[in-house]
Amino acid sequence: MISLYYSDSIYYIHIKNMTKQNQEIKRERFKKLATYRTNEVLKRIKVLGNCSNRSAYSYKEEEINKIFSEIERKVKETKSKFHFPKNKEFKL
Repeated sequence: MISLYYSDSIYYIHIKNMTKQNQEIKRERFKKLATYRTNEVLKRIKVLGNCSNRSAYSYKEEEINKIFSEIERKVKETKSKFHFPKNKEFKL
């Protein structure tokens, strides 16, 4: 049973506890999904590595550089999303 009082301190504690539970749920969702998606990316990179078989494929060094430059660019772009919030309010 949840008791609500008009006292600000008790109301604040109730919200704080709910926020902590919510953060734990978000954390678990993140861990589960990030683990799955990371493993999927790693599998696809391994599959890309199969293209290195010169007896089955022909390629130029510049093509390989282009592939890995794009992969590296996308990794940097994605990593930056974790460090810098994209919805920043404009201020002068």
